[in-house]
Amino acid sequence: MRRGLSLRQKIFGGYGLALCLIGVVSAWAFVALRDLGRASDAILRENYKSILAAENMIQAIERQDSASLLFLLGYADEGVTQFSENESLFLQWLARAKDNLTVEGEGGIVDGIDSGYQTYLLRCSKLRLLHRSDPEGARRMYHEAVLPSFRTVRDLCGRLHDLNERTMVRASDRARAISATARWSGAVTSFAAVALGLGFSLILSNLLVRPLRQLMAATKRLADGDYDVEVTAPSRDELGLLAREFNGMATKLKAFHDLNVGEIMAEKVKSEAIIRSMDDGVVVVDAALRVSDLNPTAAKIFSIDAGGARDRHFLEVVRDELLFQLVKQAVESGQTPPIEEGKDVLTVPQGKERHHFHFSILPILPAAGPMLGVVLILRDVTRLKEIDRLKSEFVLTASHELRTPLTSMGLAIDLLLEGGPEKLSDQDRQLLSAAHEELERLKALVNDLLDLSKIEAGKVDLDLAATDVRALCDRAASAVTGQLATRAVHLTMTIPEGFPDVKADETRITWVLINLLSNAQRYVDDGGHITVSAEHLGDRVHIRVTDDGPGIPYEYQSKIFDKFVQLKVGREAGGSGLGLAICREIVRAHGGTIWVESVPGEGSQFTFTLPVEH
Repeated sequence: MRRGLSLRQKIFGGYGLALCLIGVVSAWAFVALRDLGRASDAILRENYKSILAAENMIQAIERQDSASLLFLLGYADEGVTQFSENESLFLQWLARAKDNLTVEGEGGIVDGIDSGYQTYLLRCSKLRLLHRSDPEGARRMYHEAVLPSFRTVRDLCGRLHDLNERTMVRASDRARAISATARWSGAVTSFAAVALGLGFSLILSNLLVRPLRQLMAATKRLADGDYDVEVTAPSRDELGLLAREFNGMATKLKAFHDLNVGEIMAEKVKSEAIIRSMDDGVVVVDAALRVSDLNPTAAKIFSIDAGGARDRHFLEVVRDELLFQLVKQAVESGQTPPIEEGKDVLTVPQGKERHHFHFSILPILPAAGPMLGVVLILRDVTRLKEIDRLKSEFVLTASHELRTPLTSMGLAIDLLLEGGPEKLSDQDRQLLSAAHEELERLKALVNDLLDLSKIEAGKVDLDLAATDVRALCDRAASAVTGQLATRAVHLTMTIPEGFPDVKADETRITWVLINLLSNAQRYVDDGGHITVSAEHLGDRVHIRVTDDGPGIPYEYQSKIFDKFVQLKVGREAGGSGLGLAICREIVRAHGGTIWVESVPGEGSQFTFTLPVEH
């Protein structure tokens, strides 16, 4: 069976004819406009220069006549100067007029101007000579000879101007005639092209729209749930192929509807039941930042009715600006927003008590298409917070109570070592020395625990003041110079001149730097390198301690600042495992952040931030 024209061929054929007609009209318009342009160009090119020359020659000779009168009135210097300047101008424009002889009769006029102007110049010269001996005779000569010669030259310049002006008028009439012809011919041609294009468009649109209307009606029936719809496909072009594909789609949709509606509803009910049975609070937010669903636990947390909260703006339900900004950031970026450690807990007053909830924000990303929204999960950590508070208080109390007996034991051991060496055997002295060392380690541990507990409980007052960063680093470096020298470790300071001051407690930040430098020198090899640097970024100063030691394994980097964490790499570090934890709490108390960057085998870099003193 022979296949008919495709839809593409039909559209190309119909609109191709219209394009051909447009091309014909465009070519005709181009020719007409070209002729019109040539006529207009002739007006400007052939006559404008001569008119301009005539006008300027008239102005120049009139000023020369005024100069002659000034001379006769006794202003000889002014008159001579003005006459000479305009003589030069007149001759320049006369030369241009001679070079632009384009109209019949224009050459004779220009020759007359030239000869008349020479006569005028000669008479003006005689006038100036006569004025020296006979002023009255010079005035008579002006009226009898100079003035008529001036009028003759001026009238000839006027004739040159009028001749070219009439020529321009004739050229303009010719251009106007060409324009009128172009308008009428263009209008007739355009009307014919529009009529033919409209006729073909009506025919073509009827061929295209009829099957499309059938598809539109069938689509509406399909949207209303009538899956038995069918579209006839009389042609074998793309529209016919579309109709057949539509029929196939309707058949598949009917089968899918019959098969999956029940399963989808069952899964929806199951998902809702899972959300409502969760002990954690769950809030589902759509892409418009409206609450689309939440479980009873979340409704209880925010003291709202679950049904009344749906379809309301997230900020109306939660009333927490920080949490709203994080949810908004997740919706806009499609990623889990970064949250600083310690700021991922929401505190909600409930009656006389305050409950704490650890929250997580997870975007809902489908396999394809735009993001659907985010899920806010709230886990009650009130009991954990209370346990942590009790633990900190216990450590604080126990550490404080242990200091007195440890001090007494230390004094007793020191007295035994100092007061009775002759009564003690070598073995007894070794045992007492070992006990003294262990007691000192225990006292250091208790002091660290006490300091950490005070900082965590907010019981330490910081003496904040403008502090010079270079002085801080120099003081910390001098405290570890002896340790570095014993192992030939090189320490380098790279702090720019004119570095801004920071707002800090000088004593405690110095302790942080000493602790970081001590840790670095423990792990680097003999002859290793440690660098202390600082950088000003915005309203913060970043202070870095970098070493070329063995680095920190990746599994330790996320918990290196936790209590009692000690690395088992490189040299034996010793210590209580509380130094970095205390550093973190001190930096946090200053409103800063501390972190580590390390690649195993390539060294480590500890960085902490402090606010700039304004």
